Amino acid sequence: MRRFHFSVSGLSTTFALLLALWEIYFFFFSGSLLQGVGIFTPDRLGFNMAWLAAVYLSYQLISIPFALPAAGHRFAGVVDGMASLFPLAVVLVVLFGRPALLNTQGKWEAALLLAFINMADLFGGYAFNIALSRRIFDIGGAGAAI
Repeated sequence: MRRFHFSVSGLSTTFALLLALWEIYFFFFSGSLLQGVGIFTPDRLGFNMAWLAAVYLSYQLISIPFALPAAGHRFAGVVDGMASLFPLAVVLVVLFGRPALLNTQGKWEAALLLAFINMADLFGGYAFNIALSRRIFDIGGAGAAI
């Protein structure tokens, strides 16, 4: 029987997909579902968004060097990178396609913050991967490691 193994890339992918699902809930259903739950209410929205940003970006960006030794599994790395597009796509659809969902100043601020978080995750992840890769470029005939 095969033992369940959850890798750093798998957890990173899961976090990105969970953030996309949470964004869908927050922007599309936050006024109708779970109204009695005191999470992400207007009076605590900024504080909760700060924690969300800190935890999400910390794991997503700090996990990159730990996922590189398992680079033999290229497919998991590609899926991990592509999963970061889902939360960004949800926020961009809300910002540009459905701005009526942003009916309060708090939701506008949350949407802009989430767009920034998702872009930092996506582009920061690619920048870290490029910086940590051991590719050698031939510049002027001499190999230089980047």
